[in-house]
This record gives sequence, C-alpha cells and structure tokens, in this order.
Amino acid sequence: MPTLEFKGKPFVYSHHLSVPFRELVVDPKKSFPGGKEASLDDNLIIHGDNLEALKTLLPRYAGKVDVIYIDPPYNTGNEGWAYNDNVNSPLMKEWLGKVVDRDDLERHDKWLCMMWPRLTLLKELLSPSGVLFISINSIEKDRLSLVLAEFFGEDRLLGEFVWKSRQNKDSRNKSGISEDHEYVLAVGNEIKGEKRSGEGFSNPDDDPRGDWSSGNMVGLASEDDRPNLHYDLINPKTGINYGCPPRGWRYEPSTMTQLIVENKILWPRSNDGRPREKQFLNELPEYTNASSVLDLDIYTRNGTMEFEEIFGHRDLPFPKPSRLISYLIDLPGFKSACVLDSFAGSGTTGQAVLELNKRDGGSRKFILIETEDYADKLTAERVRRVIKGIPKAKDETVKKGLSGSFTYCKLGEPIDLERFFSGKGAPGYEQVAHYIVYTATGASVASIPAEPRKDWFVAEAGGYRIHLIYRPDLNFMRGNDASLSIETAKGICKAAKGKPVLVYAAAKFMSQAALTAIGITFCQLPYSIHRVLGEAPDAP
Repeated sequence: MPTLEFKGKPFVYSHHLSVPFRELVVDPKKSFPGGKEASLDDNLIIHGDNLEALKTLLPRYAGKVDVIYIDPPYNTGNEGWAYNDNVNSPLMKEWLGKVVDRDDLERHDKWLCMMWPRLTLLKELLSPSGVLFISINSIEKDRLSLVLAEFFGEDRLLGEFVWKSRQNKDSRNKSGISEDHEYVLAVGNEIKGEKRSGEGFSNPDDDPRGDWSSGNMVGLASEDDRPNLHYDLINPKTGINYGCPPRGWRYEPSTMTQLIVENKILWPRSNDGRPREKQFLNELPEYTNASSVLDLDIYTRNGTMEFEEIFGHRDLPFPKPSRLISYLIDLPGFKSACVLDSFAGSGTTGQAVLELNKRDGGSRKFILIETEDYADKLTAERVRRVIKGIPKAKDETVKKGLSGSFTYCKLGEPIDLERFFSGKGAPGYEQVAHYIVYTATGASVASIPAEPRKDWFVAEAGGYRIHLIYRPDLNFMRGNDASLSIETAKGICKAAKGKPVLVYAAAKFMSQAALTAIGITFCQLPYSIHRVLGEAPDAP
C-alpha cells in the first residue's frame, strides 16, 4: 500500500509515547450546573493542549469512544495556527510557535506532523465498532486520506461525503472556480445510514399490512445479459398481458410469482400501463444508505448565524452548523454513545449531541477538548446557554433549552509517580487506579472505586485482578500501611480464586518468590508502572 512521506515523520511517528499522562482537574464553578458535585463520568469539556488531553483520556476511554468528529485547521494559510508540539528534533523545534501562513514552504509538513500523533491517539480511543468523521477541504484532503489509509487500513475507509457548504458562489476566487463544497472523511467498520423517515408512504386502500409506497419493477439489463428477466407479465385475475419492458423486469419469474401470490402487485387499469410493486414500510430495513453528497440545505452561513443567535456577535469565524454535526454523528445509529471532539471550537458538537438526545430520547455523552483560551467563555458558555435555552432562537427546542449537564476540567500536573512521596499535589486514588490499569494492560475499565476499598481491589483487566495500595497522603505512603503485608496478600489470594493478580504498593513484607507461589505479582510504586500485557495469560 502506498504511504505518504513528509518532513518530520520519523520524529512524530512515536511522539505520542513521550506525551505525559496528566490529571484531569475538575472546576466545579465552571461546570454546569455550577457548584454541583461534578463527575468525570458526566459530559466533559476539557481545556488544554488537545494532544495531551487525548493521552490523558486513554486510561478511561481507550477503545470506548463510539463516534469521533473533528474539524481540524484546513491549513488555508489564513487561520493563524502554529505548530506547538515539543518534538525532540532540532528541525521541528524551529517550528515552535511560528504561525503557519500561506507562504510557508513547510506548511503541509507541519500540518501532517501536527495531525499524526493526534490521529494515533484517536485511533486508540475509538471503539471497535466506532466511526471517525473528519471535516476537511481540498487543501489537505488527499494527504489526509493517505494517512488514514496507513493508520486504519484501506478496508476501514468507509468513504467521503461532499458537503455543499456554500450557498452562493464565491466571485472572489481568482481561479474562476467557486469552491462551494467541503469534505467529511469517514473511517470505521460500518455506518447504518439514514433512518427511514416514512415520507412518501401512505395507506390509501386501508391495507391491513400498513403504509406502503409504489415501487418500480422495470429492470436495467438487456435480454442478452439477463434473459431470465425478460418475460411477459400477466395478471392472473384479468388475463391482461402487460408484456415485457425493453430492459426486462427487476425480478425473475419465481420472485414475481411470489409477489403476485402475496398481493403485492399494483396492476394498472390500462393495458399499456406498467405494473408496480407495493413496498410496505414495516418490511423495509430501518436504515437506508446515506448519500455521499450532503446537499442538506445546511451551509457555513447557518453555523455563523447560529453562533450569532447564541452570543450576539460573530467573533469566531466559520463555526460548523450543529445540524450538520448531528446528522453525521447520528449515521452510525448509536442512541447510547460516547462522542468525542478534540478540536471543539465553539462547542457545536456538544450542542449537536444534546439536540439528538432531545429528539430521539438517546443517552449520548460528549467529550469536548479545546486548546484555546476561549474554552470557558465560548466553548463551555455555548453549551451552558443551549442547555438553559436561547430566547431568540428560531428552533423551538433550542429556545426552550436542551437540558443536560457537563463537568469542566483542565489538565493538571503529569502523573509523575515520584510525586507520590513529595507531598506536593499527589494525584487522587481514582486517577492513579485508571492510570495503572491502562499502563499495565492497555485496557480501560468503566468502573473503578473513587476511594480505596478495604482489600485495595481496583478492577479486572488484561487477564489480571489488579489491586492498588495507595492514598494521596505523604504520611500514609511513608508508613507501614502502604506496604503489602502477608495478611493482605493472603486475603487478596483467597478472593482471586486462582486468577493472576497484580498488586501495586510502595513496599512488601514478603519475598516475590512467596508471592509468586500464591499467584501475585508485586509492582513497586513509583517505579513499576509498566505494560505487562505481553506476559498476561488469556483472560478468563
């Protein structure tokens, strides 16, 4: 398979491994409702570098995000974005903080270097049945397609949507072509498509089988190509012969006979008419294929007007319309889903998720990541306002309020295990527990105790039962209670019932040989945070 080479690729290929895991620090005042007991299990709005935020999400969400929508910089040369990843390369250190403009001869290399580690982490976060949507225009579309094929494999490239994004022609384009469209690339295993609406179905003859529509039965093949589809069709009740169309029928004789027996043929009154098929709504698939051309009567200007309706100004250029994003994230067919947007901008994806839930009673949750300083004043504020309701909104649902809540977070200190004994801002038990589970096994688990249990049990993952003897307290970590005792080890072994066990603690009061004999592997804090997946037995 062809791959794309670009300046800096060798240095960013594994850059995500050097990105630190950070704490998610909750800000209850900026959460909504403000002052409530915020939870990391709620909808999340995260302020911080989106590469570091994606890495921080791995212990909780690796393989669990159902839908990802991102709208990265299009690299037009007018967006004011700068390369800011601290990659260990002299060449790339020269790029840091410099705005990428149209005259930058390395602008495509910089853009690809920015996207590569983020796509790496997004792939790790995406569930096996999940779908990734990326909005892009023609500047980087082809390069992005090659990178996605390299990441996911060509068999997982579901296709591309062409969105008619401009309502009126651009007369300023010197090329003589008004570029009126953008693209949305889709990657994953499957899109269910659009839910069949029932439009065009009715029951004028009170058929007890329900609403139906009239379907064409004329074929598309010549007699030479498909002779079995070329035959005379006769109404058995009237004896009228409707002959055979020039391109034959759509069904072979046995199938057509079955339709006649089931009274699913609409016979015309005149001899020269064409019989048609009665297609019943309740017998058709729930979903129908989505068109690759998104001519939805939704344009970029709708996103701008929507933003102005909420804030009263247009300070953020070209926000996506929420109707476009809600259409896309509904295509995989998940009513209960985790939806991630790591280039959140004004928070349109959060609004789209809430609108979908309001419309179909779904229980989707969102995670929005925004790097810029407006994460609170624009990204989170938009979601606050649409939850409460926008008095001037044209949409009645948005006017009344979409309901919901979210927890606002920022990225804290790296989870540096040397901090365990420094007495300065040691991370909380739950975050450390998520962290050790992921770093040890590569798995994320949904439920982990917020506070330590009596037996220090955390979760089962990667074929192991995992225990963490830890409290974010300097005196505790320096005392004997932070060590694995013989009594605790025996209790852990008894509860494990033969399953292999990992125990993370500051020290132990018995040899590893004795622990191995009862199925326990001791991992010393802060040093023994390591991936053991390659050595793990098969999960029971």
